[in-house]
Amino acid sequence: METDLSAFARAMADETRLRIMNLICCRQVSVGDMVTELGNVSQPTVSHHLQVLRNAGLVETRREGKQVFYTLKQQVVAQCCARMAQSYAPEIDLAAVIPLTGDL
Repeated sequence: METDLSAFARAMADETRLRIMNLICCRQVSVGDMVTELGNVSQPTVSHHLQVLRNAGLVETRREGKQVFYTLKQQVVAQCCARMAQSYAPEIDLAAVIPLTGDL
């Protein structure tokens, strides 16, 4: 199933969700650990943001007992970014503007 670009844009439009995405990129993290790492965000708020990310198809879950671990679906994020670039900057050679290494 292809992720809706408007759902992707909504998911990306919040600083807390971006922080969560950064935390769960390349690793599986429980809600409790996210709350601890984020520091100033409550568990209900983290859960709400994870629901938005789930609805956008951007996270994968794994249940272990009572805990649920989340990880970012990097392939989906990359596909959505590419589709947005194709839609809104079709005349740009993306290979020329995206660095192969370093920060964006």
